[in-house]
Amino acid sequence: MVYSVLVDFDGTIALEDTTDLVLERFADPLWRNVEADWVAGRIGSRECLSRQVDFVHASQVDLDQLADGVEFDPAFPEFIEAGRELGLSMAIGSDGFDRIIARVLARMHVSLPVVSNRLVPLQGGRWRAEFPNFRGDCASRSGNCKCAMLDGAAAPIILVGDGRSDFCPAAQATLVLAKKSLATHCRNAGIEHIKIENFSDATRALRALYAFYRARRLREPAEETGVIHA
Repeated sequence: MVYSVLVDFDGTIALEDTTDLVLERFADPLWRNVEADWVAGRIGSRECLSRQVDFVHASQVDLDQLADGVEFDPAFPEFIEAGRELGLSMAIGSDGFDRIIARVLARMHVSLPVVSNRLVPLQGGRWRAEFPNFRGDCASRSGNCKCAMLDGAAAPIILVGDGRSDFCPAAQATLVLAKKSLATHCRNAGIEHIKIENFSDATRALRALYAFYRARRLREPAEETGVIHA
């Protein structure tokens, strides 16, 4: 299914990168060496995450308790409600992990389709990262190729995000609502965008955009009947 609104999770819905929180709390410090390779562009996020998760030692309870402490944007449910009122299909696309995302969304009482990477528990508090949405031709070498979620889209696509995994889909989206690093990337790449600080900003932008398009439709006569569009 092609969604009309694609929302990032880490740094966007969750106020911090939840994968970093897991690594900082439960992983051998060697994970930072892998991170340095990713930051330098020597490896993609799929390889980075796979290697880093190998360093994690935590019980399922440990991870769930961490997820229960993740701070999130309290205005996100309002954004979801606004999108539904406008008839938009919405989904979360994340290069993070399903277990953490599901736990945070449950605390928010939000139910949305989620396309992400997976965390699989092993014996002895070990974990394995799986990437069911990886594509070998992904331009950003992400574990979860968000561009694939936009393939075949005929309707306008709204992207809300922040982070490297959003750089590629930002170039394809009709409207980009960008936080922090994504806003910087869009500015440097010449991608039109609206900079936001939070989902209160995103909700105002969404409502304003649809009010604009509705007003424009009302001004345009129908091509054949001369009837004004409702």
